[in-house]
Amino acid sequence: MSLPLIALLFIFPAAMAYAAASDLVSMTISNRLCLVLLATFAVCAATLGLGWNQLLWHLAAGGLVLVICFGMFAAGWIGGGDAKLAAVTALWFGFDQLMPYLSLAAIGGGVLTFVLLKLRSGPLPQVATGWSWARRLHSPKEGVPYGIALAFAALLVLPDSALWRAAMGL
Repeated sequence: MSLPLIALLFIFPAAMAYAAASDLVSMTISNRLCLVLLATFAVCAATLGLGWNQLLWHLAAGGLVLVICFGMFAAGWIGGGDAKLAAVTALWFGFDQLMPYLSLAAIGGGVLTFVLLKLRSGPLPQVATGWSWARRLHSPKEGVPYGIALAFAALLVLPDSALWRAAMGL
């Protein structure tokens, strides 16, 4: 099995699952995780022989999302981990699948927010009162673990990405 296939079938999905779980439990997305995704993208791009033109477009997509998300973070609309995760994921997709990724993340984030607000309107179930992460998540003073929506959208869009097609020989 080639290195890009390992990255696309195992590393990227595992990183997205970890980001979602980490954001759910601790409301944080690790810098190390984002660096792993960045390094794995670089290895995939080099191994798949992405040309300079393609690589620059991927970098531009990631950079554009980073700038926009940094502004959203500065405004207090999203967390810093969400901004970094969205940007590094955009790097993987380039402009080819950027709009489907961002659209699915927005829809998923809206559904997640609605469900979380609905759950917060009632009491925390007794079984969950001993879980610190559940108490924090239930608090109306806390934000929304948007990394869940970002990771879910990334996993849905991945099979349509140019990197996936190149790794699969399509």
